[in-house]
Amino acid sequence: MTGNDMANLETLDREDLIHLAPILNGAEAAMGFVPNSMLTMAHMPQLTAAFSMLAGVVFGGDLQATMENYGKLELADAQAAEALPPSQVQLIAFSVSSSAGCRYCQAHTSHNAHRFGVSEEKLTQILNFEDSELFEPAEKALIAISLAAGQVPNAVEPHHFEALRAHFTQRQITQIVGVISLFGFLNRWNDTMATELEALPAGFATDTLSSGGWEIGKHTASGE
Repeated sequence: MTGNDMANLETLDREDLIHLAPILNGAEAAMGFVPNSMLTMAHMPQLTAAFSMLAGVVFGGDLQATMENYGKLELADAQAAEALPPSQVQLIAFSVSSSAGCRYCQAHTSHNAHRFGVSEEKLTQILNFEDSELFEPAEKALIAISLAAGQVPNAVEPHHFEALRAHFTQRQITQIVGVISLFGFLNRWNDTMATELEALPAGFATDTLSSGGWEIGKHTASGE
């Protein structure tokens, strides 16, 4: 491990990440150094690879060449058993989207969360989670950091990670932040594009979330 005492998650040593060498070497060639963010993502190696591919595409790189290069990597997930269950993933996604204010993503993630077993009652009490008896302590830790991360400016504090560590491994915490960050992208994309909301999640959100103030807004077919 390397050392910033203020970091919320340990940064892994590049020398221990031989399996990610092509990606890290490419980042160094492009930037002159290896970003510590990529070394933190490496708690979940596939995340480092996936992020690098996304960044390359957004910056105008050659996706085909990148895929051919990365296709040679051995990224078997030795910690696959630690992956979060879909219900927790969607609870994180719904919470951060609620904080960020993306109605489109709120509809999608609430619908998916319910499909994976999260009750409608929980979905309507997300903003009141601290005082609600509906949520287990682990769920409260997930919701707290997700709501804080969705704010501008970001309101995450060390105590949010302390709460996570009581319930989750470093690999799981990496996935938690990965879900939050993915929805940072999707919240911005769909809110900016005024993406038309599909009928199924629109109907669910209207029936379930409208009492809490949710409305389809600009995500209708007409944009009105």
